[in-house]
Amino acid sequence: MSPRNTTELLEKLTTHTNRHLASARSLLALPDKTLHLRPRPESWNALECLAHLNHYGDYYLPEIRHRIETTKHNTPQPTYTSSWLGNKFATALKPGPKTRKISTFKSANPVNFATEADRTTIDEFIRQQEETLDLLQRAASVDLTRTKTGISISQLLKLRLCDTLRILIYHNWRHVEQAQRACDLTD
Repeated sequence: MSPRNTTELLEKLTTHTNRHLASARSLLALPDKTLHLRPRPESWNALECLAHLNHYGDYYLPEIRHRIETTKHNTPQPTYTSSWLGNKFATALKPGPKTRKISTFKSANPVNFATEADRTTIDEFIRQQEETLDLLQRAASVDLTRTKTGISISQLLKLRLCDTLRILIYHNWRHVEQAQRACDLTD
């Protein structure tokens, strides 16, 4: 991959995260009945979409924070370079006209969670988005290419911080749009 501008990346990811935060806050105003609507019987409702994101946030946010705080590569660089694998994951998760369905791991499927998603799910998502904004600011002080993070699906793989941030936020973007569609809030 060719180098890209670090400042532009962090600004774009911050913009997306602010949108996710605004969308979650708008969900708080909806009645419970609307939050539990399913577009199709097999689809997730809005709360389940956010519960799924919270599940991943529970892993990635502490991991990102730890890596930023402990990296030896604490000199920010004007550019970052995605790895082939990291870029492939990020691109696959980014919503768009050619968004394709991706199967979820059973352990990350909110239908299988011990507790049913409720309004506290939205509160937790909002908290996680605020933490993500803080981490994006902190990420500006490290080398996004040389700082590596673990990933939730394998202890053997490490991704560049730039890719992990993109994956996390594109994944949020994907499911926030799904939550809006479940409540019929899309434009």
